[in-house]
Amino acid sequence: MNENIYILGIETSCDDTSAAVLRGRKVLTNIVSSQKIHAEWGGVVPELASRAHHQSIVPVVDMALRRADIDKHQLSAIAYTRGPGLMGSLLVGATFARAMGLGLGIPIIPVHHMEAHILAHFIDDPDMQSPEFPFLCLTVSGGHTQLVLVNGFLDMKVIGQTTDDAAGEAFDKIAKILGLPYPGGPMIDMLAQQGNPHAFRFARPEVPGLDYSFSGLKTSVLYTLEKFQKEDPDFIQKHLNDIAASVQQAIVDTLLKKVKLALEETKCRHLAVAGGVSANSGLRRGLAFLAESMGVSLYVPKPSYCTDNGAMIAIAGYYYYTSDAMRTSSLNPVARWQVGA
Repeated sequence: MNENIYILGIETSCDDTSAAVLRGRKVLTNIVSSQKIHAEWGGVVPELASRAHHQSIVPVVDMALRRADIDKHQLSAIAYTRGPGLMGSLLVGATFARAMGLGLGIPIIPVHHMEAHILAHFIDDPDMQSPEFPFLCLTVSGGHTQLVLVNGFLDMKVIGQTTDDAAGEAFDKIAKILGLPYPGGPMIDMLAQQGNPHAFRFARPEVPGLDYSFSGLKTSVLYTLEKFQKEDPDFIQKHLNDIAASVQQAIVDTLLKKVKLALEETKCRHLAVAGGVSANSGLRRGLAFLAESMGVSLYVPKPSYCTDNGAMIAIAGYYYYTSDAMRTSSLNPVARWQVGA
């Protein structure tokens, strides 16, 4: 029966306009339009992002439906990102989804962006294996770094999170210090593969419990490079690969330390990772080594489901649609929204 359920997922939380169509849990289409203009400014400009979503959302949704080879009247529901994210960007997706849903007379499902990242693990894909409940999920993106205890599809609890910068934010800010183009995280990952991760020792900020902090790492990198540049103005260019590798190692070490502690405290035998930074090769290697050493199972989504995409919103919408927990009372977008709330 669920194979006859068609969900349209719309994602506009930041700078990617995406729409996907799912039949049951299978992805029929997953269209993503990335905004290139932000590279000129070294980061996402909210007003420009909102305008770009306005320009892209109609053709992106149209393409998703056409390539799925279905008519819009076949849709069972429309899921969209309610939050968290940039308010101007969220408004575009929310307004479009609500208007389209009302016009078709079908349910409109507001979805939590980070919960959707986690639920992407349950997309029916032959190249992925879904985790068993309960599992611990490390969610790492440009705006969030969290440790989430997942007891069910719609039963999640944050047990640790960053107190300042997110891991992805740290990657991008340090990349800017190094003079790398935006987005800097993938650039650091690429350069790190040619460098020595032990060439430089950058700070690993310590905070109590299962929480994270990355602002001290950024400061450590800045002061270290300023010191060396006084002696050699070309220091960064001469040692770029080693600096990138050492930065990546510091971020990965910081993430893994709390993951290990969380696994010990929760007794979880299943570990998952989600969010844009989960595509980082150094983090994937580190998690694989940690999981093997602790005898736990590791689940990593396909790269196309790591970054922001409509398929993850659609799968979250699917689980709400097929449950008794439909979110319909709070449809207005919110810039800040806690997982599990």
